[in-house]
Amino acid sequence: MKAGSGRFLNTLSGRFLLLTVAFVMLAEVLIFVPSIARFQVDYLQLRLEKAQIAALSVLASDDIIMPELEQELLANAEVFNVVLRRDEVRQLVLSSPMPNEITQTIDLRVTMPWTLIREAFSMLFTPKNQVIRVIGNPVRQAGLLIEITMDTKPLRDAMLDYGFRILLLSALISIVTAFLLFLAVRRLLVLPIRNVVRQIDAYAQAPEDARRLITPKASVVELRTAEDALHSLQTQLTGALKQKERLAQLGGAVAKISHDLRNILTTAQLFADRIETSTDPAVAKSAPKLIGSISRAVSLCESTLAFGKAEEHAPVMSRVALLQLVEDVVEGEGMTPGGLVTSLIDIPPTYQLRADPEQLYRVLSNLLRNARQAIEATGKPGTIEVSAIEDDTGWQIRVGDTGPGLPPRARDNLFTAFQGGVRKGGTGLGLVISAELVRGHGGVLELARSDGDGTEFVIRLPKQIGAVEPA
Repeated sequence: MKAGSGRFLNTLSGRFLLLTVAFVMLAEVLIFVPSIARFQVDYLQLRLEKAQIAALSVLASDDIIMPELEQELLANAEVFNVVLRRDEVRQLVLSSPMPNEITQTIDLRVTMPWTLIREAFSMLFTPKNQVIRVIGNPVRQAGLLIEITMDTKPLRDAMLDYGFRILLLSALISIVTAFLLFLAVRRLLVLPIRNVVRQIDAYAQAPEDARRLITPKASVVELRTAEDALHSLQTQLTGALKQKERLAQLGGAVAKISHDLRNILTTAQLFADRIETSTDPAVAKSAPKLIGSISRAVSLCESTLAFGKAEEHAPVMSRVALLQLVEDVVEGEGMTPGGLVTSLIDIPPTYQLRADPEQLYRVLSNLLRNARQAIEATGKPGTIEVSAIEDDTGWQIRVGDTGPGLPPRARDNLFTAFQGGVRKGGTGLGLVISAELVRGHGGVLELARSDGDGTEFVIRLPKQIGAVEPA
């Protein structure tokens, strides 16, 4: 039972119900405080009026009144003494013995709200019966001042009864108001939200099923906006999932074809190697071309299979001495001094950054290999320059060459698999894989420039998460 009630209070309806009751009760308290003070003033004012009537009755009889009648008038007014000031003369009109001394004087001529509230609550929280003096103005200008003495017990009992009735009425109003608001919120907000949640759950079970898309129909503007946004998101996601499924099926078929075709081409390559040793001049002349074509076909199949199966692990970050890493890459690519392609490394010996050394090696190897092949294709000497800079947000590694630049088609599909290749027989997977590895570091690989003077790529690696925005 406690678990059920706790669960209800954690819902939107339960919390709204509690807040409604709390705010209504707070409003009732703010009403109760001045009203209890007003009740005390009205009560004492009524006592003054009754005492004034009794005093005027005595004055009308020329102060000739029987003691029994005087006590009856005082009992009816619920006071002990009545003092009336008329014509600058203070006169004790009615009197009787007082049980105790006067402990407090309340002057109704002072109408300051905080004073009246303080006196009312002081009376309410003083359970002991006391005798108080009450001073006020006579009604209908029947004198200058009227003063009475009275017990506090009847006043306090009347205030408690009035307060209890006010609190009971407040509780009733708060319960009814909270219940009505609860029903309204449940009808206008909670039920539509639950309907949206149910549709989201149904869509999550089969997101490729277009029949499960949410149908916007809420009457509340904010909920309708949320439903429209969700409908748009689901439509795009369903389309993307269908496209992904088609691509997955196509990728599976391509992988199977590539696997079988690689085996066939490998066999053909073995026979081509034997043909190359032939003494026939025509065969010997065409054999290298045949071998080159078969080698490129085998390389395409292997690249396709590697791209389809590769699942790159998360980078293992460590401090990397960039100069040593770049020198290893240059040496691995065979760019020796005096060759057709020379390297220029502008990196301080102490320069370090945080990265996965193996993955960063692969990225730089791809970039330098592409640059070297682009320069070699021209048949002219060229230079590849590698530099690095650092700022407060991250590191930048620039790889530029003096090659012929990238053609427009290659620039448009630079990071698209099987479409960004420049070299004849190339797959364009090197840059795709490199960009993926850099993204794994939270960075971005982008083309800085490509024109007749050469091509330059920039690797941006952040020092903190979110420091680098996608290009």
